[in-house]
Amino acid sequence: MERADGLLRSMKTNYILSLDKGINSNLTWRPVLEIYTNLDDSRIETLENDTGATLRYLLTDTANMNSLKAILSRARENARGVQDHITKETWEQVNEMYHMVNDPNISSDLTPYHTLEIMENFSKSSLLFMGVADVTMPRGAGWSYMNLGKYIERCTQTNEIGDREFRAIDYDFDNEIDIIQWQYLLLSVSGFELHLKTYRSGNHTKNVLHQILLNEDFTRSVIYSLNRVGKYLFDVISENPSCDNSEIKRVFGKLHSEIKYLDFDELDKAEIEQCLQNVRTGIIKFSRCLTRNFFSYS
Repeated sequence: MERADGLLRSMKTNYILSLDKGINSNLTWRPVLEIYTNLDDSRIETLENDTGATLRYLLTDTANMNSLKAILSRARENARGVQDHITKETWEQVNEMYHMVNDPNISSDLTPYHTLEIMENFSKSSLLFMGVADVTMPRGAGWSYMNLGKYIERCTQTNEIGDREFRAIDYDFDNEIDIIQWQYLLLSVSGFELHLKTYRSGNHTKNVLHQILLNEDFTRSVIYSLNRVGKYLFDVISENPSCDNSEIKRVFGKLHSEIKYLDFDELDKAEIEQCLQNVRTGIIKFSRCLTRNFFSYS
């Protein structure tokens, strides 16, 4: 469900910005396709300037394992399998979104007149899921596992979107891009308004990186996500004292410490790239370790 929310936000951001031809005349669907699909470059080239085909591929094409339809189908199956551990209201909201994306008319409704309305309806339903889960779920093991997955996914998405945008400027802090050019990244992580209220002056490029990595008040930053992962990991470990959790604590501790104690003012171009790559490899390693510890039957 967290991945569905991120996909919808990126799609909606890209679609709205693409309508402003004056400022974003060169904007294509490549950023979204690179982050949320495994397509090769030649396939991306055929889709990136075709809004209708891209929207259908990202929303309803089951051949795309990261389409909204595929994601919500997996979420519904997961929810069905753990119904004893989630609330009726949480299940019903997942089920409602599943039926929304399986509406037989959705592909034909993706016209210039209805596309934004469709994406907004999905986005509102996704936010409603988060609210329903937060209000109704008991704070037990199910809640802890749900939030571990949520914040691992959130950390991954923020890091991937950030890495993609900073790669485009070759990780160059001295490249002081206007704040308007950072709209795609900031809006994709719901951080544009916070940025304008928090970072009043200075180098926009450096400020944006600080926000997505180290701003502990920003709920989609890497450090905020890792702080929450640490909280729910502690809860899960406390409920499984008989397990050998030394490896998972070591793997997470290494990743968390690397970001928490990052000397941001001393970062250079090479270190920025390495830092973002280390977050990617660290979160993958931690996820695999989490799976072995708590979900593997071998």
